[in-house]
Amino acid sequence: MLEKFAEAGNLVSAAQAFLDYLLQGGALVMVPIMLIGVVLWFALGYRWALMRRGSRKNVRVLIRRALDGRANPPNGIVDEAIARGIAIVRRPRANLRRFLDESFFDFQAELKRYTTTINVLVSIAPLMGLLGTVIGMIETFNSLGDMTLYSQSGGIAAGIATALFTTQLGLVVAVPGVIAKSLLDRRQFQIENDLTAIKDILLSGGTEPSA
Repeated sequence: MLEKFAEAGNLVSAAQAFLDYLLQGGALVMVPIMLIGVVLWFALGYRWALMRRGSRKNVRVLIRRALDGRANPPNGIVDEAIARGIAIVRRPRANLRRFLDESFFDFQAELKRYTTTINVLVSIAPLMGLLGTVIGMIETFNSLGDMTLYSQSGGIAAGIATALFTTQLGLVVAVPGVIAKSLLDRRQFQIENDLTAIKDILLSGGTEPSA
């Protein structure tokens, strides 16, 4: 029981410290930056969960295994694309390239989902932090006229420190977001290349199971 009370007290203390941190930088800017961070990491998490390639084997090997009936159940975009592509190619029809392009269109659309949102948010977060800093610095220098900072908040240094909290939070949100974004962009590029390779291999005529 005492341990539960201690945990509850720690949570309350952490929440109070976080609230104090937001108030030090000014809720007008700090709260929007926090909301940007929540939306940004939701979008990044969604893309991370979506971009499962499936098997790590080479595309040509995966196609051959699927044609031989030795493929595992689809567990990612590339696996699903191979199964869908083989089903299309095995039905004789004119202009197979168009049918494959149309069939793979939803894969391409899913791979690009939230990319614009992420690009905008990782750009806005540090700018919002800079805006908060500028606002804080303006207030700091305006206060020098009647020396209110010296009498109320500990001098110019305290005012400048308060102004810099927003820049700090903006960078804390943006920098990890940029790193995660670059990793996801690389994975997207690799999967798009795999989808193109699948279409080229299937259209080259090698769609019969091996003897």
